[in-house]
Amino acid sequence: MSFFRFLISWIFIKNLLKAFFLFFILGFLSLQVLKIITQNNRHKTVPDIYGLPLMKAIEVLNENGLRHEVIDSGKYNPKIKPLGVLEFFPTLGNEVKKGRKIYLTLNPSGYRKISIPNIIQVTYRNAISKLKAVGFEIGEITYQNNIGKDMVLEIRYNGKKIAPGSVLPKTTKIDMVLGNGKLR
Repeated sequence: MSFFRFLISWIFIKNLLKAFFLFFILGFLSLQVLKIITQNNRHKTVPDIYGLPLMKAIEVLNENGLRHEVIDSGKYNPKIKPLGVLEFFPTLGNEVKKGRKIYLTLNPSGYRKISIPNIIQVTYRNAISKLKAVGFEIGEITYQNNIGKDMVLEIRYNGKKIAPGSVLPKTTKIDMVLGNGKLR
């Protein structure tokens, strides 16, 4: 019975209240110190750096108190200048803390070179599929007398005949000479 009396005694209740009060004060102070250390509520909005050249993007990030790191340059977008920013993370409009690192993906400085598939004596429709599958674009189409209608007779680049297996930059326009289906 003496333990139960101790639990309801004024001394125990007074010490319990002091402990709760001390715990509350220490918790509150800890949270305030953490807000100061972690710079809570001091956010910067990520600026729009899409398409900017690398040096200009770095300048914009520095002006906003943000750091950068280039992580990749594998994709290629012909609409953006070489070494322009293709993607960045965190993305535009996100709120980040001052000094946050922004990860940049850049446009490569040149096209990747690829081999032209063998499309000689292949139908035009199949030739287009093969060329587009590896990343080439279709250029000018001309016809000459040949019994094979819409059959690829020659492939050309810049007006010169080229052989299958030649290596050209990706997205190059390939011209084709097709048969018109007439013997003469």
